[in-house]
Amino acid sequence: MASASSGIESGYRRRAAWKPSGWSAATVAIALLVALPVLVVTAAVFLPSAGVWQHLASTVLPDYLTNTALLAAGVGSGTLVIGGGTAWLVTMCRFPGSRVLEWALLLPMAVPAYVMAYTFTDLLQFVGPVQTMLREAFGWSRHDYWFPNIRSLGGAVAMLTLVLYPYVYLLARAAFLEQSVCLLEVSRMLGRGPWRSFFTVALPLARPAIVGGVALALMEALADFGTVQYFAINTFTTGIYRTWFAMGQPVAAAQLAAVLMLFVLALLALERWTRRHARFHHTSTRYRRLPGLRLTGWRAGLALAACAAPVLLGFVVPAGDLVTMAWAAGDQRLDGSQFLDLARHSFTLASLAALLAVALALVLAYGRRMHPSPVVRAATRVAGMGYAIPGSVIAVGVLIPFARFDNALDQLMRDQFGVSTGLLLSGTIAAVLFAYLVRFLAVSLNTIEASLGKIRPSMDYAARILGQGPAGTLARVHAPIMTGSLLTAGLLVFVDVMKELPATMIVRPFNFDTLAVRVYQLASDERLAEASTAALAIVAVGIVPVILLSLVIARSRPGHGGGSSVLPESS
Repeated sequence: MASASSGIESGYRRRAAWKPSGWSAATVAIALLVALPVLVVTAAVFLPSAGVWQHLASTVLPDYLTNTALLAAGVGSGTLVIGGGTAWLVTMCRFPGSRVLEWALLLPMAVPAYVMAYTFTDLLQFVGPVQTMLREAFGWSRHDYWFPNIRSLGGAVAMLTLVLYPYVYLLARAAFLEQSVCLLEVSRMLGRGPWRSFFTVALPLARPAIVGGVALALMEALADFGTVQYFAINTFTTGIYRTWFAMGQPVAAAQLAAVLMLFVLALLALERWTRRHARFHHTSTRYRRLPGLRLTGWRAGLALAACAAPVLLGFVVPAGDLVTMAWAAGDQRLDGSQFLDLARHSFTLASLAALLAVALALVLAYGRRMHPSPVVRAATRVAGMGYAIPGSVIAVGVLIPFARFDNALDQLMRDQFGVSTGLLLSGTIAAVLFAYLVRFLAVSLNTIEASLGKIRPSMDYAARILGQGPAGTLARVHAPIMTGSLLTAGLLVFVDVMKELPATMIVRPFNFDTLAVRVYQLASDERLAEASTAALAIVAVGIVPVILLSLVIARSRPGHGGGSSVLPESS
């Protein structure tokens, strides 16, 4: 009977994979539209670069390759250890402070990486409070002691790890929460102890989630500009900026961006190859709350220290430094009305981008689930690659086709009706939102696609037998189950857009600043004390979604009145 059911399901999936429909057409159309800036950048590979590549290869390209690889290795390892380890501790164990740390571990997500770099440089530089206190306490002079240089590759890895580990923590914790105690009980009945059950049952089930979080962290780290630029680290991102804006070679810069994109693709392909055809599904429908392993004594102290350290270093220390600077000498030129305008601009853009990203990602993920043909799979993968490209490159990729459309339409209207249409897309909020979608669609797509993957295909077949079409199945079956994942995807995009800087600066309408733009303008002039006011606002706005994010996941696990949690696969 099982083999017959399996044959029916496989036959259904084969027919669905190759039969075109409105869903598959919509999936490919949306993916191509979102991928347009990426394709514009990629097309530059085939253009001549006037010998710039030869110059880069003989001078700085080896540094770009080495530093980018080391940055990726360091951030990937750090986020994996911190995010995965703390997620397991607060989910599977009970110790003093574990309930508070469940949501507190997400707080560093609200701090932009460049703000983290500014604050730790202020604290740890030679004239900063930490080294000054050490010299006064021990009577040291400049050459009497060694102190790590924060403006280094190691410093950049540390800053990015502290900011990005919540991606892994968030998704790993969601995966641990949705695991049924029945699975672990079966493992224990088969003679496996708690640690062996964790490594052979719990960890494999959570592997797609953990790898998806690491992939998101790596793409964010590889596309970061503010931190590595401030620390003077030569990476592909800083090379793209320097080649494009300093050397005036957009073609060579676009080619560097294409190489960076291939670098990320190679990482993701390697992960998929190691996983091959392995799939992990829950086969039991009996879910009970996971029993917490109560820790006491020195074990509880170690667990508390391991979970509290990322919160202290990633949020409490930089937020405290920002509060101190804002209280002593904040942005005196920023009055109430200006501040409200900046906050309104940031909040509006972040909210609209989050709603659009969730809606488009839902269509893409469901279209791929219904029609997993090579064309649809390739389209969704290309649509999610914008996350690996620096925001300024995406901005230029958006402006080029938008400007050509505006100019062509304006010329047509002049010739036919003698009316000038001006700029309809370039320099508008629509262009900014489109750049955000290209940049952050992978965040929501990873989350929603993985959550759909956790829903067994038999539920689709049952809904179709009961007369529901594809849209009805999505609205009445999948969406209620995925409530937690949909909210998670939206909040992740919201927080990321609040912190986004390069694309906002280039594409935003005239006189339409945001909090992130204000922070960068002041910090780039070494006016960090004044920048602390707007930076604190970004952190404050990001705290509430981060806390809600943790509460939603905790309450939406199976058996607790909600839907499936997040279980992403790398895109």
